Amino acid sequence: MSTRTITVAALQLPLQGSESENIEAVSGLVEKAASDGAQIILPPELFSGPYFCKTQEEAHFALARPTLEHPSVQAMAKLAKKLKVAIPTSFFERDGSHFYNTMAMIDADGEILGTYRKSHIPDGPGYQEKYYFRPGNTGFKVWDVFGTRIGIGICWDQWYPECARAMALMGAELLFYPTAIGAEPQDATLDTRHMWRRAMVGHAVSNCMPVVAANRVGAESDHGGTAQKFYGTSFIANEWGDVVCDLDDRETGILLASFDLNQARLHRASMGFFRDRRPQLYGRLIEDS
Repeated sequence: MSTRTITVAALQLPLQGSESENIEAVSGLVEKAASDGAQIILPPELFSGPYFCKTQEEAHFALARPTLEHPSVQAMAKLAKKLKVAIPTSFFERDGSHFYNTMAMIDADGEILGTYRKSHIPDGPGYQEKYYFRPGNTGFKVWDVFGTRIGIGICWDQWYPECARAMALMGAELLFYPTAIGAEPQDATLDTRHMWRRAMVGHAVSNCMPVVAANRVGAESDHGGTAQKFYGTSFIANEWGDVVCDLDDRETGILLASFDLNQARLHRASMGFFRDRRPQLYGRLIEDS
């Protein structure tokens, strides 16, 4: 059997700096990942600044820009073209009077293939995203890069098996999740890092495909209150759900893994999860819409 190999990377780093400092830090890791052979490189969610959704502050709306004007998109497009890599790029999008948590899919020519707007928007202590973002109106999307098709969900999307399965049914062979997650300010004893990982490992198992998750690290107190810690623990899992590489809750670094997509496709076929689906029984999933 012939092989069809793809090499992917996830980036993890603290993002407490200014917009230019954070983009420069991410750019440095992108360059290193590319030099190590990565073809698709995933930075964390909203990496241009501290995670501003910890509180509701009117001034933070000024951070949003139209897609082509956002510094993160501009910088990653330039890097992608220079390094011949694909970079799913998370940013705060302004579209007229609407605001979205958006990902621009940038290919190895530095072209923007399109955007995906985060579908599931959380609202809770420390993660008050409904104040800032409308629910995405793009639907789930997949992207053709480097001879494969990938699906990308954004942070809170990662908890929803429906999102992962939809992208798999659209032909995705790998799933990517840029993330910003950490402490729960309302409960210092609540640590979600293990269930966070298990949820995505479940997507790898049930869809028989690799999963790549990139999170930030460090304590951020930019809003002037108690610092909120982000727990990192970024990882890459294979089509069996085995975690092939990960980082801890303090490390800055790059995760790199290569996969034989032909072998994964055979595994996916042999498990029969897609063969044995019964979509005619799943109507209850949309009754609450």
